[in-house]
Amino acid sequence: MSEATTTSQTIGVPKETASGERRVALSPAALPALVKAGLSIVVEAGAGESAGFSDQAYVDKGGRIGTRAEALAADAVVMVRVADDGALRKGQVVVGMAAPFAAPETSKAIADRGVTLFSLELAPRTTRAQAVDVLSSQATVSGYKAVLLAAEALPKLFPLMTTAAGTIPPARVFIMGAGVAGLSAIATARRLGAVVEAYDVRSAVKEEVQSLGARFVELPLETGQEAGSSGAYATQLTDEQLAKQRELMVKTVGGSDVVITTAQVQGKKAPVLVTADMVAAMNPGSVIVDLAAEQGGNCELTKVGESVVHNGVTIIGPANITSTAAHDASLMYGKNVANFLILMIADKKLAPDTDDAILTESMVTRGGEVVNARVRETLGLPPQPATAQGGPSA
Repeated sequence: MSEATTTSQTIGVPKETASGERRVALSPAALPALVKAGLSIVVEAGAGESAGFSDQAYVDKGGRIGTRAEALAADAVVMVRVADDGALRKGQVVVGMAAPFAAPETSKAIADRGVTLFSLELAPRTTRAQAVDVLSSQATVSGYKAVLLAAEALPKLFPLMTTAAGTIPPARVFIMGAGVAGLSAIATARRLGAVVEAYDVRSAVKEEVQSLGARFVELPLETGQEAGSSGAYATQLTDEQLAKQRELMVKTVGGSDVVITTAQVQGKKAPVLVTADMVAAMNPGSVIVDLAAEQGGNCELTKVGESVVHNGVTIIGPANITSTAAHDASLMYGKNVANFLILMIADKKLAPDTDDAILTESMVTRGGEVVNARVRETLGLPPQPATAQGGPSA
């Protein structure tokens, strides 16, 4: 990019407004690095309370407490879930999770206001970008919490116990998907003493699964993704591959006390991995936790935000599960956001128009236009000339 646009140095942290959202975009711990870099931070009063951060904690770390209007008037506004707030104005920068494929209309509305929007979900999966990878940091929390939900709902104990009343066998847990959420779930289930199995279309993650004490389930299925690691996104399987996968997994699912599904494809409905017939093969009392519930669900019977029982099997479809551990989730998210903002800093001011690949690939709107090619396609907008686009499409 050649345009040299700089903003002043005020960062605004408004309170989240989405229903049930308890996280905050910057924790007090994230402020010192930003203050040292020459930025000033104004936090809406009470923005961090639901995550366990007092207003005084922000003041102690160099922030200032203000009204919502003051936070939204800042030159750069940071959010957890980006919303088209009526107070946003031309020339501002907004950084957060915008769900640009699931809710592209929000990006379009923000573009119409002349706001430059960076959607952190679009950051590239590179070693350098790990410091801003909100998908990974938040997935760590969701995998952990999924196991706790399952343990609470399961009418069995997770660990092997030898008692005077007899021996209690360990619970059998099957994790479908060995990305960050899946690996976190594996580690948590193992800490609780369960026998854990895991599967992923990327057979290269086998060593990562085994290093956590789980058995990797190998299926005679060609996916074309065998070389992918947990740090790379899995791509969606064809209908034929999914059907074959489900056929091969019936026995493993049926023999599990707990199944945790984590398969999601950005911008698309989650693939159905567990059918009603597979649920019927599970023993009464078994539990499924579907971390893809908000994307349509990996289980055919999932209902987002609800727990349903089918043939004695409990199917949990958590909504915004990460927010249930808002304190630590906000600590990680806030660090990601601070690292992202620091990438923009030049001469103690924010300069969002740079050639940094992390910034260009995360940019969704600029100059009154949606500039990300995939988001434009989702909205049904014509492609922009190459010289007008805000960097590579994500």
